[in-house]
Amino acid sequence: MARIKGVDIPNDKRIEISLTYIYGIGRQLSKKILKDAKVNLDTKAKDLTDDELTRIRKEVDKHLVEGDLRREVNMNIKTKMEINSYQGTRHKKNLPVRGQRTNRNARTRKGKGKVVANKKK
Repeated sequence: MARIKGVDIPNDKRIEISLTYIYGIGRQLSKKILKDAKVNLDTKAKDLTDDELTRIRKEVDKHLVEGDLRREVNMNIKTKMEINSYQGTRHKKNLPVRGQRTNRNARTRKGKGKVVANKKK
């Protein structure tokens, strides 16, 4: 199993798909990285040579991925919370940030429903 940026990429998948297991790399960026590294998109990850792997690693290093990207996203959220922007206050209250309704959905963000006593009347 090859490791890129501290992430084990699956051997049995095409390298184009395997790279998407790294946080911050999607299909488009994966294709761009492989094109710049001159690696065939259809190659399985287990069939990569050491030379190809080093070229892919060099290309991935040019982009903001994994720990650095996570850190930057968290810092952006903390900044919004500190300046009390609308999105920051929504983050503080654990409510949806991007304008979604909350009176009937938003269970992902709000958590399991709270039981209200004596609701039936």
